[in-house]
Amino acid sequence: MPSPKLLVIGGVAAGASCAARARRLCENAEITIIERGPDVSFANCGLPYFIGGEISARDVLAVQTPASLKSLLNLDVQTRCEAIRIDRSNKRVEIRHLENGSTEWQSYDKLMLAPGASPLRPDLPGINDPRIFTLRNLEDMDHIVTATDTGMRAVVVGAGFIGLEMAEQLQRKGLSVQLVELQKQVMPPLDAPMTALLESELRRHNIAITLGDGIAHFEPCTDFVRCYLTSGKVLEADLVVLSIGVKPDSELARAAGLNLGPRGHIVVDEFQRTSDPDIYAAGDAVETTDRVMGDKTVVPMGGPANRQGRVAADHIFMPDKARPYPGSLGTAIVRAFDVAAGITGWSEKRLNAAKRPYEAVTVNDHQHATYYPGAKPLTLKILWEPESGRLLGAQASGFEGIDKRLDVLATAIIAGMTVEDLCHLELAYAPPFGAAKDAINLAGFAACNRRDALVNDTTVLPDDPTVQIVDVRPKPLSDAFPAPCKVINIPFPTLRANLDKLDRNRPVLTLCAFGKMSYFAARVLAQHGFTVSCFSGGLKANVDPRSPAKMPTP
Repeated sequence: MPSPKLLVIGGVAAGASCAARARRLCENAEITIIERGPDVSFANCGLPYFIGGEISARDVLAVQTPASLKSLLNLDVQTRCEAIRIDRSNKRVEIRHLENGSTEWQSYDKLMLAPGASPLRPDLPGINDPRIFTLRNLEDMDHIVTATDTGMRAVVVGAGFIGLEMAEQLQRKGLSVQLVELQKQVMPPLDAPMTALLESELRRHNIAITLGDGIAHFEPCTDFVRCYLTSGKVLEADLVVLSIGVKPDSELARAAGLNLGPRGHIVVDEFQRTSDPDIYAAGDAVETTDRVMGDKTVVPMGGPANRQGRVAADHIFMPDKARPYPGSLGTAIVRAFDVAAGITGWSEKRLNAAKRPYEAVTVNDHQHATYYPGAKPLTLKILWEPESGRLLGAQASGFEGIDKRLDVLATAIIAGMTVEDLCHLELAYAPPFGAAKDAINLAGFAACNRRDALVNDTTVLPDDPTVQIVDVRPKPLSDAFPAPCKVINIPFPTLRANLDKLDRNRPVLTLCAFGKMSYFAARVLAQHGFTVSCFSGGLKANVDPRSPAKMPTP
């Protein structure tokens, strides 16, 4: 049987991965990549870092070129070519050559659609001004580099992953940066308290942040662009970077009659097959299965795209051995200067929106043993299914070791582990690397304490005058960084000797900086007959960084 002729539309993550795997499986196959842009197989996640100068050589971002793919893998890569129509009946695709406008038909036995996603560019007045940019490819990157210079004013619209990276890198390049986000927090995928340190770090580097406000329209002026926000606020910018999300580039699939999901993403099965068994799709343009809940979801990220491309190639060239794509978690991390934050699985806000039951705890610790020099704080939040204890998601923020904890917890979620399992995870420990009880272990302990009814906790300071809020921090710390509410300060070492200062007929809430001492205090009070709960995660994790209660950071 002759080897199939594989035509790949899109030559970045999913498309290049599919083509490369296909060649390794079948030396004799005819494999062609059609790419609309001038570049293939480039590292689009690295684009902001070249703009800011952290990556100094442009050519390192071009992982492969048409010539190198021809030499290494014998792939026919055709750039500046656009697929404009699929003729499913005759198994062919009409291609337009963008250099001269000519068209031709190319046939296929199997077709891979990997068109990716396009940055959202809403239809607003003034949006087409050439000083308003989006970032998708190397060409976009080059345009932004050319347009930026030290001392210029930049407005970054959207405070998600790309927005924060762009804000950081433009500031690093010497621009004055203002960040605008429609939601009332930076990094909307995370729960709000977990973004407090990120926001504080951005402000510490003089990035002006406007939250809970969006762009209404732009007014192009001779030397700058006016950005009018929905609140009436006006910002002036020498350039604007839009980073408000992406939409699937699925019009070719739609026109071909392939099934699409409710948000326009291509519907595929577990082997990346579309509703046409000879057409596959992968990457940012497709729906995928949520690995935690089994729902349909969208995860426009490079890692899933690469793995989906590989799954499709396996199914095309060795269908009897191909393994299905198991779905995506959406594990992601971002850095803003010295702070990192990330997420894996489901967040609390997402679980609430879906009306799914869950429990959550937040703990604070350090990335390695506190007695070893350089210990820096981190905050870790885990969420689990109440009945089974199965992990549903996790978030982390801090200065070091954030990626390590997220990776461990992503693996735990995929393995179906429970919070009880976290208690006994045996992780690498030596003072420069970790602690005898890692933050992940502590999160498991805290969750089990909740499940065993050893503690009632909350992340909300009560607006109830009958509740006695006991601050168990040392008095100098309590005075220097006061809680944003009326408290009774009883340092934990003196608590047992001062029980008479509390009314046993009124509920008590204990709080501290990091949550550990407040838990210890709650256990003492509960065993002395008080009705008590503790402030989970402490003031460090739950109080807005702009409030007087913010804690010092290294």
